[in-house]
Amino acid sequence: MTGINLKLKILAALIMVFLFSACATTVIISENLSPAELIQRAQEASDRNRYSVAMQYYEALYQRNQTNLDLIITSEYEIAFIYYKQKKYDMAREKLGQVLEYYNTPDEELLPPHFKKLAQIVLKNIDEKDKSSSKTSAQKKEDNE
Repeated sequence: MTGINLKLKILAALIMVFLFSACATTVIISENLSPAELIQRAQEASDRNRYSVAMQYYEALYQRNQTNLDLIITSEYEIAFIYYKQKKYDMAREKLGQVLEYYNTPDEELLPPHFKKLAQIVLKNIDEKDKSSSKTSAQKKEDNE
């Protein structure tokens, strides 16, 4: 093989490794992890912008704690917030709406109040971004006329 062919093959192999490592990672989540450990690992993944990993931990938290409404709300809010961080505003809005539905019950006072407040703040931010992008689109349209 010539030096150029070898270099091209090495470069192609490195590109393949990079592409496969950049794909969504499926993690094996130990059944022994406590809810606090699941949340901690999810936060660590989210802080590193490994959103698919973080979502897997929050999904595990949700699935394993079906009788604990606090943990259900925690997982649902955090998943919604990941969508927000990814600028997937429609998904974030939908999930945040689901979180707020929990607070439209007589048991609202038993629920963690901070998730209601946070959901309202994020929804407001999404609405402001939507208004801002609408104004920008309208200005571009006017400029083109």
